[in-house]
Amino acid sequence: MEKFTGESILEFTDKFKTDLDCLEYLAEIKWREGFKCVKCNHTKFTIRKKNFARDCNACHHIESPIVDTIFHRVRFGMRKAFTIVFEMSATTKGFSTKQIAKRLKISRTTATNFIKKVRISMASSASQPMIGQVFVDEFVFGGKEDLKQGRSNDSKKKKLIIAVETNDTGGIKRVYFDQLEDYSCKEIRKIFDKHISKSATIKTDKWTGYNPLKKEFDLKQIKSDKGKSSKELHTIIHQVKSWLRSTFSWVHKEHIQKYLDEFSYRINRSIYKENIFDLLINRMMNTQKVLYQDIIISK
Repeated sequence: MEKFTGESILEFTDKFKTDLDCLEYLAEIKWREGFKCVKCNHTKFTIRKKNFARDCNACHHIESPIVDTIFHRVRFGMRKAFTIVFEMSATTKGFSTKQIAKRLKISRTTATNFIKKVRISMASSASQPMIGQVFVDEFVFGGKEDLKQGRSNDSKKKKLIIAVETNDTGGIKRVYFDQLEDYSCKEIRKIFDKHISKSATIKTDKWTGYNPLKKEFDLKQIKSDKGKSSKELHTIIHQVKSWLRSTFSWVHKEHIQKYLDEFSYRINRSIYKENIFDLLINRMMNTQKVLYQDIIISK
């Protein structure tokens, strides 16, 4: 089966007409480099036509294409699962769990749990730090609070930080977010250590929390001027806030990082839109299975 490319919902539905089509696609990804039995290491197998599982010719251990992957224990239908993955990767505005549950005729809980698993696969591996021109700033998300302005550590708003890498023409290359407990240098530097190379040229505002980082990073502090000094960064902040407000009725503190990972995943692969669905499916096949209890306690 050829790799799926494109963003057309019609082409998508034509390619994946049944659950079996989806399982065949996953099987080809899982055993692309060849089959080796997890029980006896034998490499000869028989394909089971009902689900494209591999039946070891030596010990007859049967391995499903979805076992020990993010798709492990998906019981509401692989075609519906693929549709959720397609919508989350190919669309730019996203959707609510209530909306997708109605469209696919599954329970809202089922939709919520699977979407959380997809977001886990969307998290950055942090293997390729930003190396070019990078803008960093903190911002908050949430409703208005009386007498809570600026960097109020006791505010109920979600405290967030953003790093934006731009190209030579000022266009957006990559975007990453992190959640803050407060505005201390210890909290702020987490996004630096995780996503920004020490070879990058970094610009921030004049918040004192950035001062100690100048010893390790090429960091220049400039006056914010209400966002005019870094329009690219504040454009992304506006976009992510609008997306969160228009898509989700409530964003819990424990889960907001997963939403931000989803937003970053699409932004950072905007030039690979033709392959973004296939890239995400491959990620999910290489992500260890996530059980219900893992979703509940994960933050």
